[in-house]
Amino acid sequence: MICRSLIRAIMTSAALLTAGGLLAGCNSDEISLASNAKANQPVPPKLVAAMTEKDMDLNSPILIRLFKEEAELEVWKQNRSGRFALLKTYPICRWSGDLGPKVREGDRQAPEGFYSITPAQMNPQSAYYLSFNTGYPNAFDRALGRTGSELMVHGDCSSRGCYAMTDEQIAEIYALGRESFFGGQRAFQFQAYPFRMTPLNLARHRNNPNMPFWRMIKEGNDHFEVTKQEPKVDFCEKKYVFDAAKPPDATHDPVFEASAKCPAYVIPDEIADAVRRKQQEDDAEVARLVAKGTPMAKLNTGIDGGMNKIFAAALPNGDTGLSDGGHGQALSLIHERLPGTIPIAHVNPPHAPTSDEPVVAAAPASAPAPAGQPSAQVASAAPASEGFFSSFARKVGFGSADTTASTPPTPAPAKPKVEARHGATTHRERSAAKSAKPESRPETRQAAKPALKPSLEAQNKPAAPAPAASQGPIVAGAQPIVPANSFDSRFGAMQ
Repeated sequence: MICRSLIRAIMTSAALLTAGGLLAGCNSDEISLASNAKANQPVPPKLVAAMTEKDMDLNSPILIRLFKEEAELEVWKQNRSGRFALLKTYPICRWSGDLGPKVREGDRQAPEGFYSITPAQMNPQSAYYLSFNTGYPNAFDRALGRTGSELMVHGDCSSRGCYAMTDEQIAEIYALGRESFFGGQRAFQFQAYPFRMTPLNLARHRNNPNMPFWRMIKEGNDHFEVTKQEPKVDFCEKKYVFDAAKPPDATHDPVFEASAKCPAYVIPDEIADAVRRKQQEDDAEVARLVAKGTPMAKLNTGIDGGMNKIFAAALPNGDTGLSDGGHGQALSLIHERLPGTIPIAHVNPPHAPTSDEPVVAAAPASAPAPAGQPSAQVASAAPASEGFFSSFARKVGFGSADTTASTPPTPAPAKPKVEARHGATTHRERSAAKSAKPESRPETRQAAKPALKPSLEAQNKPAAPAPAASQGPIVAGAQPIVPANSFDSRFGAMQ
């Protein structure tokens, strides 16, 4: 399988070079997929066997759903019937901020919403083992004036505004995305939610100011739940719109713009009817739970993000934070084998802020949208510079600037406490790094990272207890970002 993957990668790179000509001025760090060991790890045999059992092909499309409060990431894959089915659920090692969408640069929030992940958003040269850019801000976010850049799903189990997995987990997820691209999928959908959109969770969080926004993205969740198809996402009037189609008497497809008035469109009757029934049932159950006196979730806890209880149980004084499991409750009873290695030397479990750290309050919701009312298309920020792969992909229709997440970089932080970006560096950043004096570089953590981690099939050993040494002020994510490509040489620089 390894040889087959390498041969396919070499052939792909050769085809792109032939089509686009020689890369002008390419740097020595622009390596191809064929020589990148981390990016070439095969999908584990156990996961391939699970695909066979579920009637899925290795190269069929994928879709990712993520839930903050449950601290879980799901990979769904299309089976031979054309419907998506759950392939595997991964516990999230660390996520940042509070429940609610990201609003501005530096708020330490992990994004929520619907995003599209193209090959150009994958980066194997990440400072966090492997990663992919979520595509925040999409067109909906930008229409509301939201800011932020380089928000990732990556390895290293440490986050400052991102979703962090273990290195072993991100290697699997990365490989699944890579294989779907090899199979012809142009982009896979990434759905990020504050929690599973169940009546109980909606009742618990009914007093949260983000509820109008959550109700809006719940509609996309409902479209997926009733169809098991990737919902088509558009946007207008600063709202999301799902599965919009042209009216019967229209001669062309509707054109959507995030800040403009919604064009005339319809939602297919079979989808609209199924979604309506689901929403009515959910709303009735929410009303019943509220009348029953279901307690409301606390607001403004001051806890920075969450961690799946499997990981929290393996850490001294571990805490799940805002994730299910609740401040150490029953963590000592968890004896499951860890799905990867926790870098105990620098992992930052959820904690209440100290006196010099601001409390991250719940972000205010956007314009209230009643349940069931549609709104906005997923599109990512335009790239800061167009590389070879992005240019070629645009010409052949494999991807476009609307779905490429690469916003202009911000200056490196002066102190480790400031939120650091987790994404690929630009040529300008690389040049600055080369010219900088050693003494001017920010403090880096001492934990060395191996060049290659084993797959999950290697049956990771339980994490060893952390040493009793006191924790310093170093915040995970504050270390310098290493040079990385933007996937421009066809899977050769995926983060």
